[in-house]
Amino acid sequence: MDRAQESTESLRHKCAACFRQFNKVEHLVEHMKISYHSPHEPICAICKKHCRFYDSLREHLIGPLPKAKCAKQFSERGCRLCLKVFPTTEQLIYHRAACQSLTPLPPVKKEQISAIALDCEMVGGGQDGSLDLCARVCLVNEEEKVLFHYYVKPPIPITNYRYDITGIKPEHLMEAMPLKQVQETIQQILYNGEAIWRIRLKGGKAKVLVGHGLDHDLQCLAMEYPTHLIRDTAKYIPLLKTSKASNSLKYLTQSFLGYKIQNGTRDPYEDCVASMRIYKKMRNQDHYQSACLSATKFVSENAVYSRMKQKDLEKMSPEALLHISQSDFYCWCIDSRSQPT
Repeated sequence: MDRAQESTESLRHKCAACFRQFNKVEHLVEHMKISYHSPHEPICAICKKHCRFYDSLREHLIGPLPKAKCAKQFSERGCRLCLKVFPTTEQLIYHRAACQSLTPLPPVKKEQISAIALDCEMVGGGQDGSLDLCARVCLVNEEEKVLFHYYVKPPIPITNYRYDITGIKPEHLMEAMPLKQVQETIQQILYNGEAIWRIRLKGGKAKVLVGHGLDHDLQCLAMEYPTHLIRDTAKYIPLLKTSKASNSLKYLTQSFLGYKIQNGTRDPYEDCVASMRIYKKMRNQDHYQSACLSATKFVSENAVYSRMKQKDLEKMSPEALLHISQSDFYCWCIDSRSQPT
């Protein structure tokens, strides 16, 4: 019975990334075409299994039903924040001091991109107070220094200050900055003081914009920003839930930075700092394979697969299939290597 089972297992075709098994090699090839496995995925440092999300990797290592072998080694030598595993407990102890540090990471080099984090606090407008209006905005740089932090005067009357959440009172907005002036100031900061038309027509360098739920913040500011320069921690695929829904900034900060935020009224500076630290942590990942070095843009389809014949793909080993597979999202680790175009 055992030999028969071993024979059956040996005939099955196992994905070198997620370890899923298939009866036929063509099914494995089809799986690789649509899975987009790549070095940019969260990977278990012990068994080398690829996971789509960090939530999945946490379940694999420290969840209710973890992989026993991996969980044992991780409990002895693993960091619960970055999920890395170290050769010795001494190295783990040394690493924890840096991983759990609340001080900002070193700034990037001059030839690398620089980022600015943005966060807004909303009050309510409309008859029932459900319409979100920006009443406070904050921008910080990579060193977590405040570049802009002002109250904003909404263009229509406020019907709900949402004080329990925002801490904003009517007197705070008596001398608030008009929305139009806020827009102009933010644009000057993000576009390095250059005219927007010059940036768009002549390719000037603008800052990377970091935040959580930036679509909503920009909408409330009545602003637009180039999509390729936005780094949204609410949309970054590895940070999503296993259900592909967005994790809250509060959860991400607790899980990846090791401290709590939003314990009382919300402070946009605190949220800016949290999103910036998460972004820099993701950006500083050192993924293996030379493919990372040459990829300045993510590939929306597995182009190598589309160029090769099916019969040639079926002759390849699972490891070779993984080697030619490409990511379907822009990994932030590429930001540490080159300016996106």
